[in-house]
Amino acid sequence: MHRNRNHLQSALIAGAVLAALAGCSGGSKDHANQAAGTQAAVRPAQPKMPAGLPGMPPVLDAKDVYAADRANQLSPVVKDFPSRVYVPNTNSNTVSVIDPATYKVIKTIRVGVQPQHVVPSWDMKTLWVNNDRGNSLTPIDPRTGKAGKSVDVHDPYNLYFTPNGKYAIVMASLDRELVFRDAHTMEIRKTEPVSCYGVNHADFSPDGRSFIVSCEFSGELLKVDTEKMKVVAQQKLPFRGAMPQDVKISPDGKKYYIADMVADGVWVLDAAGFGKPTLLHTGKGCHGLYVSRDSREMYISNRGEGTISVFDFARGKLTKKWRLPNGGSPDMGGVSADGKVLWLSGRYNSEVYAIDTRSGKQLARIPVGSGPHGLAVYPQPGRYSLGHTGIFR
Repeated sequence: MHRNRNHLQSALIAGAVLAALAGCSGGSKDHANQAAGTQAAVRPAQPKMPAGLPGMPPVLDAKDVYAADRANQLSPVVKDFPSRVYVPNTNSNTVSVIDPATYKVIKTIRVGVQPQHVVPSWDMKTLWVNNDRGNSLTPIDPRTGKAGKSVDVHDPYNLYFTPNGKYAIVMASLDRELVFRDAHTMEIRKTEPVSCYGVNHADFSPDGRSFIVSCEFSGELLKVDTEKMKVVAQQKLPFRGAMPQDVKISPDGKKYYIADMVADGVWVLDAAGFGKPTLLHTGKGCHGLYVSRDSREMYISNRGEGTISVFDFARGKLTKKWRLPNGGSPDMGGVSADGKVLWLSGRYNSEVYAIDTRSGKQLARIPVGSGPHGLAVYPQPGRYSLGHTGIFR
């Protein structure tokens, strides 16, 4: 017993010294507190913020990459923009503009051939319409709702932005390329060929130094070094005919979730290791992934069965499934600024769905053009946009 008391005294002294040193250096106090057994007496230190991509805005919360996306937390840049839902109609070559207050289409904008997604720019001042077969991007001013002159960009199936706002990344699906362009002029800075087929969706690590890309037509995933603009790892999904779609990172940055509309579920991938992922079955035609404003849940659209699955991050499991009345084909979309409504395009039904995020009740079913796809709800909370239909940090 005497030896144990001496050991404890030594541990207490050592712990106090470690705590003092950690306080001077700005490092974590957690280990020192545990050694001294005084967690209750000392305020726990926050996790160390990751060293971000040069030029990237600082991470707000190491435990939650979506900390800037809270309900109605609008940036000064967008706070005066009218609330609208912009719907690209792939077969009609138009964008339907919906007023979410009335659930009515208030404007139809003619754009290029086969618009796939409406993408907020990194600085959130412009919405880019990706005219895939038209080989162009059409800018829309979200303040006025007016379209500007299109910019020539080849095969822009989807569009993302590096977290430091330096480059736009064109997902050139048919060209089998990731094309890094100037984020403002869209001039090419580097082209990275890929060996997979159908690059389409992506999301970034918390520090912005890498991102994961899904390859729809070959069932593969890529890991890309953001700063080097280079593919550094590649893997085939372990499912015959896999068709990966949307990609989202977990709030804590430890896992990526990849929707797969042939595997009918979400692949769960370790963010650090890029090892073999596991499959969580959600429903037929799993397609789009959207995080709630409180970072607690993820809404998963199952296009092939007209449902939305709800995933609880903390519990690591599905908790609810909402069914659209009379079916439908829920595809891509986003969450309203107040977090109360999930907006999704009905890809094969020429309509858009508004869904109550508290009850799962359908609030509206709005007719639009043919082939509605990657709609953008705008404005949304956040400091900057990483692209797609609205990934904000």
